[in-house]
Amino acid sequence: MAEQWISTHAAEWEKGQSAVFAIVVREANELCGAIGLKMDLPQARAELGYWMGVPFWGRGYCSEAAREMVRFGFEQLGLNRIHAHHFSRNPASGRVLQKAGLRYEGCLRQHVRRWNQFEDLECYGVLRAQWSPHAHQGGAEFCA
Repeated sequence: MAEQWISTHAAEWEKGQSAVFAIVVREANELCGAIGLKMDLPQARAELGYWMGVPFWGRGYCSEAAREMVRFGFEQLGLNRIHAHHFSRNPASGRVLQKAGLRYEGCLRQHVRRWNQFEDLECYGVLRAQWSPHAHQGGAEFCA
């Protein structure tokens, strides 16, 4: 399934639909996650999404990659808005979004049914006019 998912990335990039990158631990050259933007270029906006392997949680890799992805969206893609959401029961993901410069915008109560249970979504966003780049630090990088 992973290979099938990865095989879609180049075509989606060419169509202007998404930009997906691997997150790699520099020192070990080890894959630890993925991050991407699902783009709506006519509206100059994108949704940020990511996953991180459990052994790499809490090390700052996802926060660093998210900061760089927001920078990429504004500086390289010319986006006006980047938004993201996470399940309420996963506050660590909210901290990642905050560290990337996104601001809390509200909660969509019982917005998603997952495994036959309704889940609240916490919503975040940032406008290019509000964003300021953060200092680049840490031990992870993302690559195509």
